[in-house]
Amino acid sequence: MQTLTQKLANPTRFMQLSGTMLPWIAGAAAVIIAYGLYLVFAVSPPDYQQGETVKIMYIHVPSAWLAMMAYGLVAVSSFGLLVFRHPLADVSAKAAVPIGAAFTFLALFTGSLWGKPMWGTYWVWDARLTSVLILFFLYLGLMALRSSMDDESTAAKLTAVLALVGVAILPIIKFSVDWWNTLHQPSTGFTSTVDPSLRVPLLIMALGFTLLFFAMHLKAMRNEILRRRVKAMRVADIAHRDGMSALSNPVAG
Repeated sequence: MQTLTQKLANPTRFMQLSGTMLPWIAGAAAVIIAYGLYLVFAVSPPDYQQGETVKIMYIHVPSAWLAMMAYGLVAVSSFGLLVFRHPLADVSAKAAVPIGAAFTFLALFTGSLWGKPMWGTYWVWDARLTSVLILFFLYLGLMALRSSMDDESTAAKLTAVLALVGVAILPIIKFSVDWWNTLHQPSTGFTSTVDPSLRVPLLIMALGFTLLFFAMHLKAMRNEILRRRVKAMRVADIAHRDGMSALSNPVAG
């Protein structure tokens, strides 16, 4: 009996299943984020120290978490390509990279906005901030490496190797606040140390952002599969035309 992964190895079956799932995931993401924003601005109180600026947390924390989760997905997909030769592994990795880069940039941007009133500056070369910046550059490097080569098979393998090498940055980001003396606050234990009036909206926003990521990822994968199909059809059409041209213009012996 085929596993779900084996079933989804067929791009046609993946397109059918993802086409059914995508509207539901996107709709759920929109509803949950809208409800989360209502809690953030209408229910959640200001922090006793940070005031209203604490509400940057509701965008910053989910974005930072998704920046790491997206890279983890890129690494797992890259492993699936190099080891198991899964047909959709490279599609998944390629689709996740720009989305992960966008969330990483959003985490850096909102972190800078949050840092100004808290630290008195938009940026410090803090261990957590610097390691997240390196993650952002890794995302950019993966995109640049892929776009620099015309051979998609070679590009897929080289970006997969780089992605697996770069995965070492994830534990550094996670434990940087424990290993070094940093300005960034320590881990909240998945918000367990946050007051419930702040924790509940934060968890709802994190759930909404996660669903948004998966909706974007599925959509990007579908677009990539369609792009590859169109490219394959064009190559076949050109080969067919070249063959017909050779038959109609034989070389005289």
